[in-house]
Amino acid sequence: MKNRYLKNVSTLKMGSEKCTGCGKCLEVCPHNVFVMTNGKSVIAQKDNCIECGACVKNCPFNALEVKPGVGCASAIIKGWLTGTEPSCDCSDGSCC
Repeated sequence: MKNRYLKNVSTLKMGSEKCTGCGKCLEVCPHNVFVMTNGKSVIAQKDNCIECGACVKNCPFNALEVKPGVGCASAIIKGWLTGTEPSCDCSDGSCC
């Protein structure tokens, strides 16, 4: 079974006004979620985010926010463990 991500469930948020373009998030993100544009980091592939929290922990300017384990990664793991289809329970958009 090939791993796949759920669309539009990542809790990743960026406060672009706080970003200084240091590039730490690009260095530590294991799934290339970020790119540098006009001297600042931007979220380019939000659906690639596994909510590991590495970007948040390494951002010296507190420009990023994520709730680790509440979205896609957690849903996929729960699906594997229970043998069910992955679901983040956010289909109505209320918790994402």
